[in-house]
Amino acid sequence: MEILLILIFYGLSGFLMKFSDDIFDESNIHHKKLISSILAGFSGFFMAYLITHDPQAMYIFFTILIATLLALKIDGIHHISSLIVFIIVSMFYGFNFTNFANFSIMTLIICIISAYIDEWGNDNQKLYDKSNFLKFFFNHRFTMKITIFVLAILSLYQPTIDFFYFHIQLLSIATFIGFLCYDLAYDFAAIVFNKFFNKYIN
Repeated sequence: MEILLILIFYGLSGFLMKFSDDIFDESNIHHKKLISSILAGFSGFFMAYLITHDPQAMYIFFTILIATLLALKIDGIHHISSLIVFIIVSMFYGFNFTNFANFSIMTLIICIISAYIDEWGNDNQKLYDKSNFLKFFFNHRFTMKITIFVLAILSLYQPTIDFFYFHIQLLSIATFIGFLCYDLAYDFAAIVFNKFFNKYIN
């Protein structure tokens, strides 16, 4: 039951983050800053729940946060709202430095590099003009998907290869599935916004 709840929360955090982004950036509704901030705040709540109940979720959400900062894409009050709720709820659930006892900086760096590549390529018109493949690849941020997938697949060979010797903590298949839930819900939010919200409400 808990694993199902975790997967649902992965999906909700991705959906609400993207939907709040689109409302803030593209909608013309009244009080769009307030509405996007509330939605992003709920996304921050779900992310905070996940990192305190699923230790490997830290790699996913710390990566997204740091890569977004590096790419200078934290550009709205809704992002600040999400971050504040994330910090407060994490502390409420007892998150502290002991959570980093088995945390691998190398794994985090690998994930950050992949996410930064995605952020660099996303909405990069020069890349998009080169080929439809690159446009599709970076529109859907495949670099981080592939990275998380490889780290999860390698975990199946952990008994025969000591990856932690290289200070790399591999990820579970469940973490990869959770990330897919986040990512697919993120893309689904864009479809909902463009096909329904933007058409009938905006």
